Amino acid sequence: MSRFRSLWRSTLDATKKALTWSADDLMPPSERFVFKFNSKEELKKWHLYSDSEYGGLSSASLEIKDTETGTNGIFSGNLSLDVSEESVRRINRSGFCGMRSKKFDGFIDLDPYDTIAMKLKGDGRCYISTIYTENWVNSPGQEEDNSWQAFVFVPKDDWFITKIPLERYLPTWRGNIIDAKMEMNPSRIVGMSLSVNAGGGFAGAKSGPGDFKMEIDWIKALRTQL
Repeated sequence: MSRFRSLWRSTLDATKKALTWSADDLMPPSERFVFKFNSKEELKKWHLYSDSEYGGLSSASLEIKDTETGTNGIFSGNLSLDVSEESVRRINRSGFCGMRSKKFDGFIDLDPYDTIAMKLKGDGRCYISTIYTENWVNSPGQEEDNSWQAFVFVPKDDWFITKIPLERYLPTWRGNIIDAKMEMNPSRIVGMSLSVNAGGGFAGAKSGPGDFKMEIDWIKALRTQL
């Protein structure tokens, strides 16, 4: 009898939920903000990293500033290929910086969407957009999240909206592409990051050591296919 009551209660709860569904539940909006860089509270959602953690000499900062076009995030710093003398054996390459979001409270579900869009203003360098998902590709027990990466070329001095289809994000392991056909699970996203390296990227993009600067207005998920 108790089992019957439990099943009946579960069925009733599901029926109530179905009756309260809204149009958004049935058809999510065509776009969804993931991050808005419009307040200093936004900084609490991110942390910086660079080769300096391993003995490199690169540096980075993330600020929220009022500009002529509104309030934006500014990710900037300096890429250095040098390594401190005492750390030569701990690092085999330098010249990278990044900003990574802190883990979401649970997962963010972007399954209804097929594209990541970002409004950026850059310096002519090529940046890397990374999406982190729940670990199922790596060996069980490893704490590292799965990472999926795509290059982002940011033209110099002009605001630019870049759109990256999720299918263009490639599975990677510590910066190296995994040579296997895999599909991202967009319903189990745990974080995102933007990073920059002194080398690599699109042909014609600015590269090498030196200063970098990218302004960020927002990051969205888009549904471009019906």
